[in-house]
Amino acid sequence: MNKIYALNHSPINFYFSQNARDFIVKEIPLYPFSQSGEHVILHIRKKGLSTQDMLKILASHLGCKKEEFGYAGLKDKAATTTQYISINKKFTTTLSSHLDSLKEQGIKILDQTYHNNKIKIGHLKGNSFFIRLKKVNPTMALQIKEAIENIKIHGLPNYFGYQRFGRDGDNYLEGQKIVQSLTKYRNKTLQNFLISSYQSYLFNQWLSYRMKLNKIFQNFTPHEIAQALKQENISLDKSSIISIKNQQQIFKIFCGDVLEHYPFGKTFHTTLQTNDLDRFLQRSLAPTGLLYGKKSFLSLENALTIEQRFLDPALEKYALGTRRYAWVWPEDINYQYKENNAWFEIGFFLPKGSYATIFIEEIAHQTIKVD
Repeated sequence: MNKIYALNHSPINFYFSQNARDFIVKEIPLYPFSQSGEHVILHIRKKGLSTQDMLKILASHLGCKKEEFGYAGLKDKAATTTQYISINKKFTTTLSSHLDSLKEQGIKILDQTYHNNKIKIGHLKGNSFFIRLKKVNPTMALQIKEAIENIKIHGLPNYFGYQRFGRDGDNYLEGQKIVQSLTKYRNKTLQNFLISSYQSYLFNQWLSYRMKLNKIFQNFTPHEIAQALKQENISLDKSSIISIKNQQQIFKIFCGDVLEHYPFGKTFHTTLQTNDLDRFLQRSLAPTGLLYGKKSFLSLENALTIEQRFLDPALEKYALGTRRYAWVWPEDINYQYKENNAWFEIGFFLPKGSYATIFIEEIAHQTIKVD
């Protein structure tokens, strides 16, 4: 199933190449570091390296195992990225003597401080991005500006990006084979990643289906919506259909959907109280989708009927269930068009776990081909 986007404009055929000049990522920490403690916090800029590549190089220079490092998230290889990593200070006594060698290999230490704890996965607020689109003529520039202004107002669906699914986009198939006991990997880290890719695929399928339903509610009369829902085996009475259609936001909330305080907080089932819908519009609540596994917090009623179509019970044996925002709002959006170069440059912030390439796809209104 192809992703269904929020906006309604025609596709925009700009050129996007993910490389160290045109794709820049800056990690934003979750909290200030204490400036004291046993762990050195290195603020690092890297080019042409994945986070794991960078850690391997650092470990070889400092004489420690790669597992000694702490980091909040994985950063793209085909980009210039800055992120924070931690290492016990006992391993950094010779660090200054390796700076030139590290720089030659694409790693520059911008700054360092101390902290009480090792950085752990997920301990980041989000990431700031700079992206340069190319081959943009003036007409396309106006279309891009309009799309961005709409995203500023409405936000966008929080799909997993292509990076989650591997070079050929089929990692999830291996994950599916694992949970269905058709294959097994000795490398547990790789196996867990492939299972996670399968969870992500099912989430994207669910989200695309919900976006399909959103379009039905947006574009048809209550009678037509009832007929369309009947074909989808979804039962809603006329008053519920009208109530959902009248919701102001693009993503239509069903009774029993799981909402979560935004940008972080507790989850709960909604009964479509006016306050819940208002808080969604105010960006203090957002709907969530399920990454299915053991101890999953399922939705209820019609939301559950839909959710169950995109679950694989076999995942309970291999993964914990968790929920992910189905909708996010990019922040600090700025842009400029450089007509002489035919470049359109965009800066923005996304919360952790969200993909800049999904932001670009929403603008393009099609799957982007990454060079």
